[in-house]
Amino acid sequence: MTKNLTVGNPALLIISFAVPLFIGNVFQQFYNMADAFIVGHTIGMGALAAVGSTGSLMFLVLGFLTGFTQGASIITSQRFGAGDEAGIRRSFAVTVILSLGMGILLMALSLLTARPLLVLLRTPAEILDSACAYITIIYWGIPAALLFNLLSNIMRSVGDSHTPLVFLVTACVINVILDLVFILVFRTGVEGAAWATVIAQLVSGLLCIPAIVKRIPVLRITGEYWRAGAGEIGEHLRMALPVGFQMSIIAIGTIAVSYALNRLGTVPVAAFTAASKIDQTATMMLNSFGMAMTTYAAQNYGARKIGRIRRGIFHCALMSSAYSVFMGLVFFLFGRGFSAVFLGRDSGEALSMSQAYLVINSSFYLLLSMLFVFRQSLQGLGDSLTPTIAGITELVMRTFAAVILGEYFGFNGICFASPLAWAGALVPLGIASVFTMKRLRRQEMGGK
Repeated sequence: MTKNLTVGNPALLIISFAVPLFIGNVFQQFYNMADAFIVGHTIGMGALAAVGSTGSLMFLVLGFLTGFTQGASIITSQRFGAGDEAGIRRSFAVTVILSLGMGILLMALSLLTARPLLVLLRTPAEILDSACAYITIIYWGIPAALLFNLLSNIMRSVGDSHTPLVFLVTACVINVILDLVFILVFRTGVEGAAWATVIAQLVSGLLCIPAIVKRIPVLRITGEYWRAGAGEIGEHLRMALPVGFQMSIIAIGTIAVSYALNRLGTVPVAAFTAASKIDQTATMMLNSFGMAMTTYAAQNYGARKIGRIRRGIFHCALMSSAYSVFMGLVFFLFGRGFSAVFLGRDSGEALSMSQAYLVINSSFYLLLSMLFVFRQSLQGLGDSLTPTIAGITELVMRTFAAVILGEYFGFNGICFASPLAWAGALVPLGIASVFTMKRLRRQEMGGK
């Protein structure tokens, strides 16, 4: 079911769109953790380490594909806002073609480089074979992951954030069941966990197809819309590639942080891991607000409702700021208790380190909230350059904090990696947003 975000109360529209995204992000987190949790509790620590060692490489590849489909679907969203049904269908067809080509290319490159990259990242020899087996199956399943990401992003572009949530929850349940069946019944080891993930992704992607055909007529593509011209392809690549690269840049920054942490020893790694999982869950709502702004800004830009874009950005910034302040207070008061859930109350030094991470990061959530709102809004308005510059700045700052501050200030220095990255990224985003708001105001005045 489509949803037109160009009419109605901006704040209510944004939050009603963001909440299903938030729930979906939470389940996505559970989905990503399921293999590691079940493998660790059923096979052992060696298998858990093998699965965990592939995380940064999986994020690098699958994150790029997720961003690529998100970027391409921005064009679809703009055309939906403009009421251009033929343009919507052409955009959907071009996105399918480009995503298929990119998926095949990345799958081939990933399969060829999986083992060499694991070796380069100094994966311990005793888990190298298992890690390679796991990630190889995941890479063979790239088409399945691509199918769901492509179709779910297209559905969100026309205002439907509820249907993808249902299918994501379904995939999560299927993944857990198949993990237990493959590992406990068929004794397939880490390979079974990988196949469970791939099958669950495939099912969720296939479920999207009849949902689109039956419920979203504007996305039904006939033969004439598959003939894409160079202009259409270029327009979609201009948005898809930068957003994809932004996701990969985040993955590279994560690798730099992991490298710095590994030098400090087991306790800091355990503390950082526990705190980062809590932190990721807490910031999902901020990310969801940002994702909602992409669709909201794109649809209203397509409809040329400039005033609504400015009001939407203002309302979303207020809601995101309020949430960030609230979560900062929660972690300041109860951060140690949250950390104890993962580490145990007798963890001593690790518990204190984890609490320090949560207090430091949550103190800067206001920066993160503005980063999501500005970056996603600019993308919805068709600005792919500024978010890319911001992503590069974020990578530089995160790497600097992890490597340099980690060297001189230890764990607390590494804890400042994310806040410094957010602050650095906000510089180009803030400047571009000010000029964009002025430009939108001029367009609004000129349209009266």
